[in-house]
Amino acid sequence: MKMNKIINLLSRNKSENNIEVYGWVKTFRANRFIAINDGSTILNLQCVIDFEKTDKSVLKRITTGAAIKVIGDLIESQGSGQKFEVKVNHILIIGDSDPDLYPIQPKKHSLEFLREKAHLRIRTTTFNAVMRIRSVLSFAVHDFFQKKNFFYINTPIITGSDAEGAGEMFKVTTQNYNTNNDVKEDFFGKETHLTVSGQLEAESYAMGLGNVYTFGPTFRAENSNTTRHLAEFWMIEPEMAFFNLNDNMDLAEEFIKAVLEKLTLKCEDDLLFLNNRYLNEQKNKPSNQRSEMDLIEKINFVVKNSFKRISYTEAISILKNSKPNKKNKFKYKINEWGVDLQSEHERFLVEKHFKCPVIIYDYPTKIKAFYMRVNDDNKTVRAMDVLFPGIGEIVGGSQREERLEVLKKRMKELHVDENELWWYLDLRRFGSVPHSGFGLGFERLVQFSTGMSNIRDVIPFPRTPQNASF
Repeated sequence: MKMNKIINLLSRNKSENNIEVYGWVKTFRANRFIAINDGSTILNLQCVIDFEKTDKSVLKRITTGAAIKVIGDLIESQGSGQKFEVKVNHILIIGDSDPDLYPIQPKKHSLEFLREKAHLRIRTTTFNAVMRIRSVLSFAVHDFFQKKNFFYINTPIITGSDAEGAGEMFKVTTQNYNTNNDVKEDFFGKETHLTVSGQLEAESYAMGLGNVYTFGPTFRAENSNTTRHLAEFWMIEPEMAFFNLNDNMDLAEEFIKAVLEKLTLKCEDDLLFLNNRYLNEQKNKPSNQRSEMDLIEKINFVVKNSFKRISYTEAISILKNSKPNKKNKFKYKINEWGVDLQSEHERFLVEKHFKCPVIIYDYPTKIKAFYMRVNDDNKTVRAMDVLFPGIGEIVGGSQREERLEVLKKRMKELHVDENELWWYLDLRRFGSVPHSGFGLGFERLVQFSTGMSNIRDVIPFPRTPQNASF
């Protein structure tokens, strides 16, 4: 007998006898109605058991969280809410679940509580939906780039370079704590860290393969306990040879729209559930903090609108003259050109001023990384950020600096060690070409797509300061 997935059973167009299905018990009502779920869909399958013909010892073991096997007949449901149900002919308890100990009982649990039970929270409807969406988005990323003939490359997790120049890196060592051993005696013979980005290595492969992308874990030793930061997260980083900044912006817009559109086509039931959850969450917020759009409207807002492109200088002018700035409503007031934009400024531009996603380009040199191409004005670089409703920046990228002497000058200004990045400079010595790329934090995309308010709830086992459980 063939095992069936619930998603396939519920999509059938006719009844069928003698089917076999496995799942975990969500609820057991009136000693008769068992709701089970196997993770294939947000929808539960109702299994109707004849308790008078079932051993009482078996009935007692049908508890929330228990794993069961059901053999029965798939019939049209007598009740509302589901198309089909299963009339149980035989039931087998595969794994018991003690109701006095199992923490994920059928009641409302706080997200804080569920983070402490991260190994079991996937059994809840919310996390089931979030992780299915994460999976679909992940596949959509690969699908987009593969169809465009990009090559997927795996960049090192352990590195001797700091791509961001931020210095917030996890050290990798085999030496004991509190020792002053020579670093040359360490495993790699030099100071090494967990990577903050695969960009620099991806650039080197773009110089031979043309168009490449990475999609892997990255790490930041940033001591931030916020709803927006993780110590371990996944980054999508394409790098393209012979691409200028406009090509880069075109690709970023096309990419984001494609993966979100795939999501709306593949995850309708999950999105409807999360949309209702999002609306209920918004009701509990002060009126001035509520979103003007629901979750599905926000996704369609990105998919169906053309992205507005403005220079950093234009953005500063708009913000400086805006009502919130003049009335001191911004937490960080815009007084002068050259300041870094905050999320509140980015969201104002997207949600209030342009009412569409925004790409800001040509940022001041002083607030951007060493590898970004310097413009002819020597004041700005060919950087770009993509801004979304609800969160602000979701993508950061640039045309990379392909001129050797200019790059060396920038590295010196920002105290980046040439000796450490000798190989990166070599890319400018041998067949250098204009090239561009961008980075997108995958969890930020999942957070946007699911409406979850805390980024710790869109990755299976979040890594944050003072927390590396599971």
